[in-house]
Amino acid sequence: MEPRIHWLGISPSDAIAAKIVQRAEGLSRQAEGIQRIDVWVDALRGHHHKGDLYAVRLRLKAPGGEIAVDSQPREDDVYVSIRQAFDAARRKLEDLERRRRADVKAHPRARGDAARRRLIPASRERDRA
Repeated sequence: MEPRIHWLGISPSDAIAAKIVQRAEGLSRQAEGIQRIDVWVDALRGHHHKGDLYAVRLRLKAPGGEIAVDSQPREDDVYVSIRQAFDAARRKLEDLERRRRADVKAHPRARGDAARRRLIPASRERDRA
């Protein structure tokens, strides 16, 4: 699956695009049937203390739903931002896959729950006591 890469505030780079394609192929191997991957690479300028910050946003269309990852611009290294965004997408994709397979645990109530509840008398009964 070849991702569509959108460049915002940064000139297109073959090295960055290659890293994005590599990460997108990893997601495609993990979950079959990914239909679309859109990636936005945004360079925010004007930060005096850290320099340029990079934000990476992802939108995936997979069987069972869509996944959106909007990372906050915290890193001054675009490759770290790419890794963080794709790792978050991988975790969300795993959750979507578990829900699709109905592999989500249901925690039944424990037997002693009713006995442990504090019984509070109605207001009229409290007034008489």
